[in-house]
Amino acid sequence: MRIKISLIFLVVLLSKFSFAQIVWENPKHEVVNFLSRQAQKGNITFSDYIQPISRKEISRLLAKLRYANLSIKENKELSFYQKEFSEFDSTINHHSLSILKKDEADRWRLLSVNQDEFLLRIDPILTFETTTSSNQNLSKESHGLSFFGQVGNHFSFQANFRDITETGDGLDSFKIFTPETGILRTENVDYTRTAKKLNYSDVRGYVTYSWKNGDISVGKDQNLWGYGENGRITLSDKAPSYPFIRFDYQPLKWLRFHYLHAWLQSGLIDSNATYPKGNNVYGSNREIYISKFLASHSLNFMPAKGLLLSLGESMVYSDRFDAAYLIPVLFFKAYDQYQSRYNINTGSNAQFFLQASSRNHIKKTHLYGTLFIDEIRTSEIFNPAKSRNQLGFNIGGSITDVFVPYLTVGAEYTRINPFVYANIIPAQTYKNQNYTLGDWMGNNSDRLIAYIKYTPIPRLKTSLTFQEVRKGDGGTIEQQYLAEPQPPFLFNLQRIQTTFAFNTSYEWMNNLYLSARLTTFNDRSFISHAKTKNSQFQFSISYGL
Repeated sequence: MRIKISLIFLVVLLSKFSFAQIVWENPKHEVVNFLSRQAQKGNITFSDYIQPISRKEISRLLAKLRYANLSIKENKELSFYQKEFSEFDSTINHHSLSILKKDEADRWRLLSVNQDEFLLRIDPILTFETTTSSNQNLSKESHGLSFFGQVGNHFSFQANFRDITETGDGLDSFKIFTPETGILRTENVDYTRTAKKLNYSDVRGYVTYSWKNGDISVGKDQNLWGYGENGRITLSDKAPSYPFIRFDYQPLKWLRFHYLHAWLQSGLIDSNATYPKGNNVYGSNREIYISKFLASHSLNFMPAKGLLLSLGESMVYSDRFDAAYLIPVLFFKAYDQYQSRYNINTGSNAQFFLQASSRNHIKKTHLYGTLFIDEIRTSEIFNPAKSRNQLGFNIGGSITDVFVPYLTVGAEYTRINPFVYANIIPAQTYKNQNYTLGDWMGNNSDRLIAYIKYTPIPRLKTSLTFQEVRKGDGGTIEQQYLAEPQPPFLFNLQRIQTTFAFNTSYEWMNNLYLSARLTTFNDRSFISHAKTKNSQFQFSISYGL
């Protein structure tokens, strides 16, 4: 009898954990914007401040919207997105095999296998993009493969790979002052701004174990934290992807804990670890990079529907792996002071960050703000002679269904003070592969954005955006640590860039996008004293993201 009772209890327990598999969705998928807007209208509660988000969560929210008061246009989009995230739909017969045809949800797949608690879906990634301007041309092609799957009730896996080639006289070999993700070149090409060809790749993947209210992943990807219209000041998609361990746990409906430990690339050779390799082919030494890591965690409170308050901490450390940073609940700053014996030359680089977000407390409105603290003297915060307010912040908001349904108007301001993201230890800057982990502008800069977004027909997205970016000098280490008073915001102003952009994108079928963009640039350099005006047209066809 005890054995029978135990077996019944085990079956009930496992049934609660059924379908707990976690597969992470690309943050650039249009469904994220669709759900964000529905949360802004109060139809759902959407936790998109930490991304990527799981396909399971997206599927759950889409199912919930079936009972919301949606317009005809929104209902058509809802049905379209549910085809993409169909693996959790209990109304569909999931015992199927599809090769080069539509799956059980009427979504075309290269391969779809869904049998005996095993799921595998494989799709190609193909992109063709052309950009023309008054004096330059650029073409971009990529191809690759994406797949994800689930095994049983708890394990999932996913990966994608893209090989990307750019050609033309409008090539940007560095991708520094742009929101576009940084790259690591795979060819021995001319790295100057006169280069005509550029090849690089992008590879990402996960293995995840999940349960009812938590998950742990080992992966290689980008992690996003906080809100931002064209950049995020805490964790963004500017730096190339990196390997990490991610842990999410939500013990209560109103409380979520997030932890991340990442292995970064310092880009710096460790001369002490470098050793002779016994031959002179391609040089005589085996070169070793200085090890670099990031540990980050945050507590995220949801005290009321649509209200989010977050508090987080991160630490960039180097030289050797420290197992203490695998303790998710450890106070990193206090541990670093203990480990370094309060010696700045033996310590690590700490950051603190806060996030607040309000959705639909003002009807159909989203208001948010982020504060990123790299270094601050709390006792001298208002003393201009001695303050060290090395922090960044953004504040923004939008309102949807303005005048006509599906019209959204918004604005955002971002400011990053001098010396944010920098550090006295070169291997402990807030970077990966020499690209910032935070906002692409870097420090001593600000950005103002105003935009209008409209969906005239289902899946056709249009937007008109104004953006002005001001960028000052990065400064020196001596100025950062020794100058009193600190150099003022935007000291040694280098450039002001003003942009007007019209974007349109249509998702013809699931994951098949037709996109066009018309942009005008006005760039004023205070170094060369030159003013540049340029117009650019871009068109792309892509399958997969």
